[in-house]
Amino acid sequence: MNKVIFSGRMAKEPEQNLTNVNKRVVVNFPIAVDRRLVLGREKETDFFNVVAWQSTGEFVMRNFKKGQPITVVGRLQQRSWFDEASQTTRYTVEIVAEEVHFAGFLKEDSQNNGATYSPNFNPYENEGQGQGQTAA
Repeated sequence: MNKVIFSGRMAKEPEQNLTNVNKRVVVNFPIAVDRRLVLGREKETDFFNVVAWQSTGEFVMRNFKKGQPITVVGRLQQRSWFDEASQTTRYTVEIVAEEVHFAGFLKEDSQNNGATYSPNFNPYENEGQGQGQTAA
């Protein structure tokens, strides 16, 4: 079974594109996922590229921006392509998002007239609690 769940932060603004053939929406974005802290070691962070199709991608574009906490449920996919410049086959592994959830807790932001995510959000602090809305 190929199923992964990652909780982290949006590492960049999401980028939306349309496929050439059938004009399907595809959104790409990286997430930064902190590893569990080990006493006496520095914090380690991994970065993963995420691909979200159609309504899931549109949900990400509407609701997330760089720095916000996010949980992605999906599958790992390996792709390959031929790089003309180096004359080699290149490979990448990415997360294909099946679900996207809000992972942070909103707090009122009186300066910006709305709600923002808490800057101190730790995705592992509240494991087992509901994660918010889903887009499939």
